[in-house]
Amino acid sequence: MSLFGNFDKNRKYMESRFDVKIKTEDGIISVKGDKLNVDLVKELIRQVLEVVKKDGIIDFQSLKYHADMLVRENKDVIKSSLDDIIVTTASGKPIKPKTLGQKSYINMIKEKDVVFGIGPAGTGKTYLAVAMAIKAFKANEINRIILTRPAVEAGENLGFLPGDLQDKVDPYLRPLYDALFEIFGFETYQNLVEKGVIEVAPLAYMRGRTLDNSFVILDEAQNTTYEQMKMFLTRLGYGSKAIITGDITQIDLPRGKNSGLKSASRILKGVKGIEFMEFTSIDVVRHPLVQRIIEAYEKDDNKRERMKKDESTDRQSNE
Repeated sequence: MSLFGNFDKNRKYMESRFDVKIKTEDGIISVKGDKLNVDLVKELIRQVLEVVKKDGIIDFQSLKYHADMLVRENKDVIKSSLDDIIVTTASGKPIKPKTLGQKSYINMIKEKDVVFGIGPAGTGKTYLAVAMAIKAFKANEINRIILTRPAVEAGENLGFLPGDLQDKVDPYLRPLYDALFEIFGFETYQNLVEKGVIEVAPLAYMRGRTLDNSFVILDEAQNTTYEQMKMFLTRLGYGSKAIITGDITQIDLPRGKNSGLKSASRILKGVKGIEFMEFTSIDVVRHPLVQRIIEAYEKDDNKRERMKKDESTDRQSNE
């Protein structure tokens, strides 16, 4: 209780900060994850237990301080673990993980055929998935790269869009194009599209197909319905990988429609061959303000959830 804090707040922080799973059974603490992350958490728990034995309790801010100091003391070891280059962009810039969470995500993609990357904007979910797809293609591990996303507007009505079908869906698929252009270069990208090696299409195009020897990425998966998610996951053929990315705090589906990403997280947890990577604000690699904005919104969401629970409890008591 003293170690993990009220409502397991300390345990949840350690899990998200170092991308590990911590369990207790019969007085034994077990830590599961990447070896470096596990070693860091073991050392953090050892330090925190020393404080608990001395003072009887450790507050959350003190835990964060110990975690920050641990990362600082091991920054060279952590940095060296993040030096694995995935691919190099057309301009010669190496792409590699920037956080321990991103490193774990890449390892999951290497080892599993279906990986869910769930978390806030700016954590590299889609960009790293595209980089891993290109790496697999260059290594002749797959024959095609297929990128897709549901054509759902983000709270705005875009109205009539001119042009042919490709022109109409391009705005929805722009983030996927951006990653491909940067890594492949525009000319190489165009050549591969003409050869049918790269396909960027709305999710509706996946129905009725079997995707063999392909690296398939479903982006913005929080905006899929239950039926669409099931349809997508059952397209996977031999020699293929599927990466599903999304942020369950940014669902743009009409009221009453359940998110396919949420249902998949519940239904597929524990299924062999499927892995879930849950990013947090710690993994945000955009402007530092983005991390603080996400944390502020998470704090507000938690406050709203508590208020809803309190209101529900009050109603039940009155009844």
